[in-house]
Amino acid sequence: MAALTEEQIIEQLSSRLAVAYPHIQQEQVSRTVSEEYGRFDGRPIRDFIPLFVERHATRRLSQLVSETP
Repeated sequence: MAALTEEQIIEQLSSRLAVAYPHIQQEQVSRTVSEEYGRFDGRPIRDFIPLFVERHATRRLSQLVSETP
């Protein structure tokens, strides 16, 4: 079985978060994930980047949901 690339993992993450946050437009979810992923550009150790991206993106999306009336 072939291992997933980091980019594939991030794409799957974006899809999962879009399902988890149906009240937020998919473009906003994708943009949030992309912005969080971009924070780690150039970092030499890549093992936990998807985990960190998920945590940060989830926090931001949760804040958006709580701000929505």
